[in-house]
Amino acid sequence: MRNIKCIVAYDGTDYCGYQRQGRLRTVQAELEAAANVILKENVKIHASGRTDAGVHARGQVINFLTGCTIPTTRIPYAFNSVLPPDIAILGAEEVPADFHARKCAKRKTYRYRIYCSRFPSPFYRHYAYHVPEDLDLAAMEAAAAYLIGRHDFASFRASGSTVKSTVRTVFAAGLAAGGETTDFCITADGFLYNMVRIIVGTLLEVGRGRIKPAEMAVIIAARERSAAGPTAAPHGLYLERVEY
Repeated sequence: MRNIKCIVAYDGTDYCGYQRQGRLRTVQAELEAAANVILKENVKIHASGRTDAGVHARGQVINFLTGCTIPTTRIPYAFNSVLPPDIAILGAEEVPADFHARKCAKRKTYRYRIYCSRFPSPFYRHYAYHVPEDLDLAAMEAAAAYLIGRHDFASFRASGSTVKSTVRTVFAAGLAAGGETTDFCITADGFLYNMVRIIVGTLLEVGRGRIKPAEMAVIIAARERSAAGPTAAPHGLYLERVEY
């Protein structure tokens, strides 16, 4: 059996998230359906992590075991010939048998795109969060700096989620302005459920002047979801890359 690793990009607009959910349309269901056609096998596809409904990916990583002899360089072409146009395989390689897209991941980077304008843009409606007011980007950048390091991020965990530990290490977090949009980028060794979207919702409150930058340290220390800001909409979020 060969273990194949692929980089996947997708537009999450019309999907109920990445993970298979019965008869609902999901990215995993589409990938496995394509695999069944191309490989002539029923394969289980593992991903680096789940993304919610409406969330996009530029660098999702998957792996699967197959006995198929299709050359690795041809796998993206084969899959893309049957996948819907909002999902694409960007690359493939054969990896050691013990490689697992989720368990072996060391770092992930997410990007959240914000569109600040008085009026919404039809071109960004699925791909950036519209904010109809000016934001204090310098204050948001200052607040984001408090995220860097190893902290308990329980304040940025969705209510009701259960994990063994809410401690994560953030390696980088900051804003990148360019053109009509501003992106918040964050790299960590892992993320809690809705962690990035709650962080963004909190940073937007900073940008609006409702929370001071230094209060981010207080919010982290509180370890209570109620201490942080609202959860930002899913359509501005992208899984940018996964590192191994």
